[in-house]
Order: sequence, then C-alpha cells, then structure tokens
Amino acid sequence: MQTMSEKVKIELEFPVKASPGMLFPFLSTPSGLSEWFCDDVNSRGEIFTFFWDGSEETAKLIKKKNEKFIQFRWLADVEDGNKNYFEFKIIVDELTHDVSLIVTDHVEEEEVDEASRLWESQIHELLHTIGS
Repeated sequence: MQTMSEKVKIELEFPVKASPGMLFPFLSTPSGLSEWFCDDVNSRGEIFTFFWDGSEETAKLIKKKNEKFIQFRWLADVEDGNKNYFEFKIIVDELTHDVSLIVTDHVEEEEVDEASRLWESQIHELLHTIGS
C-alpha cells in the first residue's frame, strides 16, 4: 500500500488595515468566506462546504476563538487520519496595534509555491473586499 507523502506546513503573513472585529466574520462565516474565498459556502454545525466553479470541498471546523483564529481540516484529511489543517489567525501588535493575518496551510512539497501564490491572490481579494 502506498503511503501519502507528508505535507509541509506553510505560513504566510499579511498586514491588514482592519480591526479583528471587522476581519473575523470574513474568515469564519459562510457569508464572509463567500465574499473572497470561494463562490459559495454552506455550513451545517461545524461542517463547511466550499464551492468553486462546479467543484466542492468540505471541511470540518476544528477550533475557533472569536476575533483570534479559526482552524479547518478538509474532510479528506479527516478520513485519512492525518492532522493537516488550514488556519486563519489574527495577530495584533501590542505596541503599534497593527493587525496581521497569518494563514497556515499544509500542502504537498511540490505545491508550496503554487499554494503560496494562491493564498496571496485570495488574501489580496479579501483585503480588497474589506477595503484594506
């Protein structure tokens, strides 16, 4: 039996000119996520289904702390028994009060560059949506 290759963790940081209270709903609600992340989102409890151009992916909400972070695991990863996840974390600098969004994802090693570019494009869309 072939083993799945280990995915590598990537972390990307983006400065955001918005308060955590304004930003968090765009990361954690179906209506907010469908503004920038995908075409549409349905959620039933902790299961979120994301729709893009005729394809869909389902993720489970793993952890969430209001205005701090939200973490999802794709159901395919849940079924495979691995601990891969993607996370949006909001960091506020204690001195400057600057807000940053940290995106963490787990991807195949050969897809790191592509995944990073995709996240940069997605977050650019988010920042444009919230006027940051």
